[in-house]
Amino acid sequence: MMRKVLFTDLDETLLNRDKSISKENREAIVKMVEQGHDFVLVTGRPVATARTVVKELGLAMPRCYMVAFNGAVVYDCVADRVLAERTLPIEIAKEVITEARKAGIYVQTYQQDMILTEKHSKELDAYLSNAKMRYRLTENLYTGLEEEPYKLILIELENQERLRQFQEQHPELMERGNCFFSRSEYLEYCPKDTDKGSGLRYISKFLNIPMENTVAVGDERNDIPMIQAANIGVAVKNGHEDLKKAADYITEHDNEHGAVAEVIEKFILG
Repeated sequence: MMRKVLFTDLDETLLNRDKSISKENREAIVKMVEQGHDFVLVTGRPVATARTVVKELGLAMPRCYMVAFNGAVVYDCVADRVLAERTLPIEIAKEVITEARKAGIYVQTYQQDMILTEKHSKELDAYLSNAKMRYRLTENLYTGLEEEPYKLILIELENQERLRQFQEQHPELMERGNCFFSRSEYLEYCPKDTDKGSGLRYISKFLNIPMENTVAVGDERNDIPMIQAANIGVAVKNGHEDLKKAADYITEHDNEHGAVAEVIEKFILG
């Protein structure tokens, strides 16, 4: 048997809109793992919330791994341990925070298993509605950092053009770190050379699986490095148009109707 590995995004790809996993997706994952293939969740979420999802979905099983923080952390779901991690240098974090504050754009980061931000706002509430996490408020986000963060997120709910302008006006931040949109409202800053594609390459090497045996599926722009790194890159039917343009295959089904199961049957088991 040719051992393969599937990398899949979480929200709007594997999960339905209500954050549940369909019966067909779950059964397909179990089937591929039982046949000796490996399964990897790849998400922009922090380890804390992604770990909870793994347990709730019953995916804490052998041959299951996770890439969190858009590639900054690689995690073994069964052993419950971090395999690799990268952080954003503190001086770059300070610059992002300072410039976002000047622009009047909400910014947050993470420490341990909590969100760290300066104020309770509609942006924080919107984020919490998707990611159930604890948070801590601090008068100064930079001085409140106890260690180098995995990433920072700038959030703009009403006028996303402000985020695009911020990105364009600060090319020095893009050169020293990795900057991308994970959704229209989220502009993220991660460690340099760190994205979902770097997470895919690390896991493949760790598992000693050749790149030609890798398959990746996602729905958003931050999934592009991942599907480009994989031998077969897949966009779900409900995915962003930019991702579809970069994909080798677009699913016939959307995330509400077993898109990941379709990918497993066609490219892993087939």
